[in-house]
Amino acid sequence: MENNPNEDQNNLQPKKRTYNRKNKTVENENSNIQPTTEQPKKRTYNRKPKNAEVTESQPQITQEETEKIVENVVEQPKKRNNNRKKAEIKETAPEKIVESIAETVVETKTEEAKEVQNKNQNNQQPKKQPKNFPKELTQQDLPKLPKKEEPKEEPKEKPQPQPQIQETQEQPTPKKDWEKELIKYFAKNPGRKIHINKIFKDIHANNNQKSFVVDALEKLLIDGKINLTKDSHFQSTVQNPEMEIVEGKVEFVNASYAFVVSPDREEDIWVSAYDLKNALDGDTVKVGFYPSKKNGRQEGKVIDIMIRKRDEFVGKLEFYHRNAFVAPEMRRMYRDIRVEDTKGAKRGDKVVVKITDWGSMHRPLTGDVIEVLGKAGTNNAEMPAILAEFNLPRQFPQEVLDESQKIQSKVTPAEIKKRRDFRHITTLTIDPADAKDFDDAISLLPLDNGNWEIGIHIADASHYIQPGTELDKEAVYRATSVYLVDRVVPMLPEKLSNDLCSLKPNEDRLTFSAVFELDEEGNIHGEWFGKTVIHSNRRFSYEEAQERLETKKSDYAQELKVLNYIAKQLTQKRFAKGAINFETIEVKFKLDENSKPIGIYFKERKDAHRLIEEYMLLANQRVAEFVVSQLENNHPKAMVYRTHESPNMEKLENFSKFAKTFGYDISLNGKQMARSINKLIDDTTNTPQQNILQSLAVRTMAKAKYSTEMIGHFGLAMPHYTHFTSPIRRYPDILAHRLLEKYLKNMPSESQKILDKICQHATDMEKRATEAERASIKYKQVEYMQMQDRNKIYDGVVTGVTEWGVYVEMTETKCEGMVRLSELWNDEYELDAPNYCVIGKYTGKKIAFGDLVKVKLKDTNIEKRTIDLSMIMEENRNQNTKRQKQRQKEKTRKRVK
Repeated sequence: MENNPNEDQNNLQPKKRTYNRKNKTVENENSNIQPTTEQPKKRTYNRKPKNAEVTESQPQITQEETEKIVENVVEQPKKRNNNRKKAEIKETAPEKIVESIAETVVETKTEEAKEVQNKNQNNQQPKKQPKNFPKELTQQDLPKLPKKEEPKEEPKEKPQPQPQIQETQEQPTPKKDWEKELIKYFAKNPGRKIHINKIFKDIHANNNQKSFVVDALEKLLIDGKINLTKDSHFQSTVQNPEMEIVEGKVEFVNASYAFVVSPDREEDIWVSAYDLKNALDGDTVKVGFYPSKKNGRQEGKVIDIMIRKRDEFVGKLEFYHRNAFVAPEMRRMYRDIRVEDTKGAKRGDKVVVKITDWGSMHRPLTGDVIEVLGKAGTNNAEMPAILAEFNLPRQFPQEVLDESQKIQSKVTPAEIKKRRDFRHITTLTIDPADAKDFDDAISLLPLDNGNWEIGIHIADASHYIQPGTELDKEAVYRATSVYLVDRVVPMLPEKLSNDLCSLKPNEDRLTFSAVFELDEEGNIHGEWFGKTVIHSNRRFSYEEAQERLETKKSDYAQELKVLNYIAKQLTQKRFAKGAINFETIEVKFKLDENSKPIGIYFKERKDAHRLIEEYMLLANQRVAEFVVSQLENNHPKAMVYRTHESPNMEKLENFSKFAKTFGYDISLNGKQMARSINKLIDDTTNTPQQNILQSLAVRTMAKAKYSTEMIGHFGLAMPHYTHFTSPIRRYPDILAHRLLEKYLKNMPSESQKILDKICQHATDMEKRATEAERASIKYKQVEYMQMQDRNKIYDGVVTGVTEWGVYVEMTETKCEGMVRLSELWNDEYELDAPNYCVIGKYTGKKIAFGDLVKVKLKDTNIEKRTIDLSMIMEENRNQNTKRQKQRQKEKTRKRVK
């Protein structure tokens, strides 16, 4: 549809339109997600002159320039995270190869000559030989190396050997084809760096044969079949033809072994820690493996480390025998880092360490402290440490801040003329009470035909953030804002996030809007998309809006009532199509002036929250459907979608069996499955099992992600869905704005290759941000419990069982702790994994997932963010004392036998 920005406000197009609002819970965005993203590679900034100003309209960059920018920002490591260490010499001229190994070879041949000369000297003077003879050999005493100018030609004049050597030395004759021997040897050690002395030893070359081995090595170097590394080691460039090679990411299981997960293989490859070649969790590697399996599993070894996931780690500084070490807090990191430069940090400080030497299996990692965060355990040290732990940015580069300050703040009349004007229409924002950025607003206008024109207005961040600028590069890299308990790490600098792109009341603001004509039943009669200008009349908190919905009094109560009524009709239509109503509990903290938690409460979702979410969902859905309708060569134009795949049936079946133990039947078929899960959610609301059952239901689902593929959103029951409504905090939303603007002007499709890379990067950064947010909540929960009475008894529910303990969530605080099996005094408990429980060996007593129990606080560890609990057993201690004596007798009999 042709989009005219000067079109009259009531002239709605006949085609259906699109709506939506930021949705935090419905899409399962806070489900458990494991990070594995590659570290963005080195970014190159094209700096502008300091006196340059950023104008409102900036020239568009070409697609080739865009591809280069994406390569630099998404694929290349940043300057502050340059973690690729090149140790190999890829290309070396034959002349330089011979020269480079001369020093390595001369040492070996000198030893041979010394042995021969010593033997001859012993024959001539067996009794009077000096102890220090010979002190050293001259260059004439050494066997001649090939000349680097003509390595294969024979010298014209052969030097005369020493008389005593000529009498005793036997001319060695090769009995083997050493070149073939070496080819076989390197084929068995693909990618491994090997010293020449190790080669001599492994192929059993004696002193008389070493010179021939050296000649064969030179030949292989010249032929390019092996490389000589900077540290004078040899490395094969030709892999064993019997060995298969794939690329994948390392996922540690424990300190002894890891798996390499490759998208090219369904089965993961088991790799011993000894064969990981010093790779760490998350690194991208090449792994070699043979078709045959050992112990029923595919085993392999790492051949080369392609990309280091990270080179900065956070941990607590400790000293041992005057050496400084840091034990990284990152999960699945099992190696300490020896610190050379501590930057003045003291024992017990939280620090950020940058790796300078990746070491080996027998040599530790080495690094330097680049930032001292503060004393471990304090809020000002632990919160930045969480950001560093998940490799998230903590500060904006100066060039980004400088560029943001040059942006013109005032909305000019010239820009207003280019846009559809909504300033005279009633417009409201509804956000959390402590929010500083308001990126969406809703307008309401009654129409003559009895319908309503409802506009979803989103901050036009894409107007200020032009492709190729420093602001855009930083936004691509960050990809999302990070929300910790006591702070926000924004995607955009403060001037944009809290000022120009914040839809403050009583100020003109530039927006990108989706406008709909809706009847009171929620049916769409028309839609329009385009650039607009608004003037918000009122800023509501959720609590204020909810009060007006309940009392129907005070300012704008009637407008909110209409918006709420239509929103409920839209909700019913979604659920009728098979949408799932995920309602997980969100923990909030009351903090004092020092950010210490003085109370815990739970965010309650009411009609005011659902009202906003429903209109944001509508906008996101209809924008995606509009783009799908724009064809180019009979194919929809490229777009960034928010996708959510159907759940894995095996996981769903396991969840169905588990839910049945609580009396809930989960259907495995289509819409019936959604209805049965929604019923479980409704029935468990406000029960002790609510959080664990709903969390398990969320984990059963696939994880939502960004993609250019149109696979739909299972949880929302929408065939096409995008993120359009939060460009201040999500970079994919900025992309959606740019693409929609292009397609409204009938411009050609964007490069899907570029969009794919940004989608993958944005998904990875979102996972990291989510994990950091959870870590900050866990830290505050431990900090809060640390101040509580140790004698208080809490009601709890079992949320997990393992071989070493039972996890319990305290109902009052929603804090989770562990009761160790070894401390359950009434029996010896063993894990029964298929039935989600532990069973007493003597009593048969079960402690199962979902059981209601009573616990007391035993200990807290604020640095590790853990809580230890002790379980209150209801049985008589005297009866259990007899059982303990009986168990002791049985143990004694076993020892005697």
